[in-house]
Amino acid sequence: MDLEVAYGSGPAERTRLIRTPHGRLEYLRTQELLRRFLPARARVLDVGGGTGVHAGWLAADGHDVHLVDVVADHVSQAATLPGVTAEVGDARRLGVPDGAFDVVLLLGPLYHLVDGADRARALSEARRALRPGGVLAAAGISRYLSLLETGAGGTLTASRVAPVREVISTGAYDGHAGFVATHWHTAGELREEVGAAGFSQVEVFGVEGPAWPALDAAGLGRFGDLVDSALRAARIVERDPRVVETSAHLLAVARRAG
Repeated sequence: MDLEVAYGSGPAERTRLIRTPHGRLEYLRTQELLRRFLPARARVLDVGGGTGVHAGWLAADGHDVHLVDVVADHVSQAATLPGVTAEVGDARRLGVPDGAFDVVLLLGPLYHLVDGADRARALSEARRALRPGGVLAAAGISRYLSLLETGAGGTLTASRVAPVREVISTGAYDGHAGFVATHWHTAGELREEVGAAGFSQVEVFGVEGPAWPALDAAGLGRFGDLVDSALRAARIVERDPRVVETSAHLLAVARRAG
């Protein structure tokens, strides 16, 4: 499905990270992880940055943020944020100079690019846009998201067993639990793709940790009571290879080599 159509006909992208408890947890943990690795007052390229959910707070933190997104309406909304510039563009063909940024964010493109060659091109473009030693932060969706979401939510019906098994086995998600068809990663696969694109010091973190299905089951009304515990759980196992993929999202952090 064309992303302009998909995002234009679905729930508003600007509210994605506040509609559900696990979305709110994802937002808080993404902030936490990015702040851990970003240099002070960085030049940040936010590729696939949507309506500027992250670009807005990054600019408020003092960073110089330029956002690129394939959806024109997203770009129009992002461009209204203080300290943020924005343009329509494709992660595989960025219209930015070589080495112009201290940080490149790919917080959406890698799962929307279902073909491995396209993901490789997006990572290559991110590397080109970074200065030597610059920071890449690239997000993936865990292959176990649907299993945990449908299993905990009581929606793992007999008809969904096969597609859940398929996405765990291959990474090919067909939209059976909502959202558009996408590619979902294992931590090892995400690490390998980033490393193969010429990045070094690649680390993969679990974003939400293992408690996010419980937050969703409890509902938004209990979020304030439960979030601190969920955040602590996420931090404890954020790099534990045995449970890192219980997070709904993975975040690879790396540096441009050379």
